[in-house]
Amino acid sequence: MKHKVLLSASLAALMAVTSAAGMPFAKTLNGSIPAAAADDGNDDWLHAVGSRLYDMNGNEVWLTGANWFGMNCTENVPHGLYARDVDDMVSDIANHGINIIRFPISTELLLSWMDGEPLPVSSVQASYNPPQDEIGEDGTVTPAGKYGNINRDFVLEDGKTLKDSMQIFDIIMQKCKKYGVKALIDVHSPASHNSGHNYTLWYYEPTAEDCGGMATGHFSKKQITWDDWKDSITWLAKKYANDDTILAYDLKNEPHGKRGYDGSECPAGIAKWDNSTDKNNWKYSAEECAKSILKVNPHALILVEGIEQSPMLDKGVTWDTPDKFNPQPGEEKWYGAWWGGNLRGVKTLPILPESGQIVYSPHDYGPSVYAQTWFDKDFTTETLLDDYWRETWAYINEDNIAPLLIGEWGGHMDKGKNQKWMELLRDYMINHHINHTFWCINPNSGDTGGLLDTQFASWDAAKYGLFEESLWQTKSGKYIGLDHQTALGKNGLSLNEFYSGASASEGSNLDGGKTSSGKIIETTPTKSTASETTTSSATTSTSTSTTSSQTTTSTTTSSQTKPTTTTTTVTTPESSKGSADNPANGKIKWGDANEDGKVDVSDAVLVARFVAEDSEAVIKQQGKSNANVAGGATINSDCTIKILKYIAKLITEEELAPPQAAQKAPKDYFTVNLYLDDVKKN
Repeated sequence: MKHKVLLSASLAALMAVTSAAGMPFAKTLNGSIPAAAADDGNDDWLHAVGSRLYDMNGNEVWLTGANWFGMNCTENVPHGLYARDVDDMVSDIANHGINIIRFPISTELLLSWMDGEPLPVSSVQASYNPPQDEIGEDGTVTPAGKYGNINRDFVLEDGKTLKDSMQIFDIIMQKCKKYGVKALIDVHSPASHNSGHNYTLWYYEPTAEDCGGMATGHFSKKQITWDDWKDSITWLAKKYANDDTILAYDLKNEPHGKRGYDGSECPAGIAKWDNSTDKNNWKYSAEECAKSILKVNPHALILVEGIEQSPMLDKGVTWDTPDKFNPQPGEEKWYGAWWGGNLRGVKTLPILPESGQIVYSPHDYGPSVYAQTWFDKDFTTETLLDDYWRETWAYINEDNIAPLLIGEWGGHMDKGKNQKWMELLRDYMINHHINHTFWCINPNSGDTGGLLDTQFASWDAAKYGLFEESLWQTKSGKYIGLDHQTALGKNGLSLNEFYSGASASEGSNLDGGKTSSGKIIETTPTKSTASETTTSSATTSTSTSTTSSQTTTSTTTSSQTKPTTTTTTVTTPESSKGSADNPANGKIKWGDANEDGKVDVSDAVLVARFVAEDSEAVIKQQGKSNANVAGGATINSDCTIKILKYIAKLITEEELAPPQAAQKAPKDYFTVNLYLDDVKKN
């Protein structure tokens, strides 16, 4: 491609304008920033076939990451950013080979974003002082940022006013995109609460213990309902439906609760797994929430954790049967597990088994967190499988039912039982293609510690050394990311780089070490039509906008034998006769470069590529006439901008037709053109 820089600039302009539909462009720049970074292909969505995950071309991938908590707490931001700059932090995480970050978050925080009143953040150091170069009376220049330059992206133009939590979240997602790191969003607790994981359910239930403290908003003081939980995470999935930085949504952290020793009915304050439509039935709730998310983004992975207890159904025990206190051998009635670890119910009551987007996500810990009975012996991998893992969650992988992602594992390096357990689980995950996110990056987790020291600065060499072996990497030690275009940090590979050579020549540590062939993802979009994913009839999406209401991306279909791929582009409803989307003359259809009868983002992308002299961007003669909306001698970048303005509803259909109306263009039009002009000059 002759003018690759120009194309990149045009696509960046595309994202800026279309994501600003319905709001001033300046607000987009200064407020909630759309995800637009090095890779804008929106080509990294994943799907499941059996127990494995694949990209859109059928290449197998392995999610190997870690947790970074804080957005679930009252600070409303990942911890540690009082000590480090976010750019430095995320680049450091990428350089250490972590290809996905699990971000715990509270429903209360999500609700504040959804309601348009984002909560503030705390425990963040952010400044850029002075905000621009200052010239003294004697001519001395004080350079911008001399007296304060940390997390400058988190402050407004004055260099000191902190942005809100949603704006900062969007910036963190952009940093992830910049360094080839993917994100997994975990609904950790209903309320913003530093110990909110202790609450049993995902919504306010008056009979649940501490519902007033952990399911009632810390800031809002409102009870957080079942609908609040489902609607708020769906809102985020819709906001990021066209940005593949967020690949997955973990619907709720560690649903749990014990049956108890009395009563004739299952308590409403514990999580169960059955075929009822009770709100505390995690199977029902997870399925309803998954449907809601997949409706707005059918490409998202949905992570479903387990529960804590389940009845021994083969003994005639039901959810209503009380447990027996201190039972003798043979008198047991209930199976126990770690919170969120019990996935026995999947055998008979799976979640959306035909969707191809479900990943089961148990949590597993060692004896330093709690002395479970399976640690009483000189345990081995086989005893752990026989005593706990296999029937609780490992069978899902062994029987090729669905992929697993161990959402939390980790602990203290005690040179004893806990460290032994970590090594055994690590090796089991490596040898059996099990995805995972280590708990945690933060040092401030009391019962496990973290990968970083107390200043969030240096990595614990011993703990990281144990964990590092489980990161997806080539035999020569190159970390493998999940982005097709952007390499993972400075010592990593993109998926395209891996599958264009290293996968066959040296392979990776997946499945304990293997080589494989692969097919790279081309950035050239292929066009077909698909139904809309939302009820919006007034907007057209860009492939990376975080505020769009539609999905334009590559998707996949699969069978149990071999994954196959299709490529889809969302279309918008046609307007009335005589409009730009349905021209009355039947000949010129201004803006319709690809002659598909509509004016949408695919036309703008095609024109941008054509102007950049991309040899694969072919526009037929009628399409060229349609595309020349600027009225010049040839199609140029002004045509791209004008089409984008129409898509973003910044001009009317009459103004889309040449010659351009002699009136002052909106500020964003000049902003984008100045940017393009600057690129062309350089």
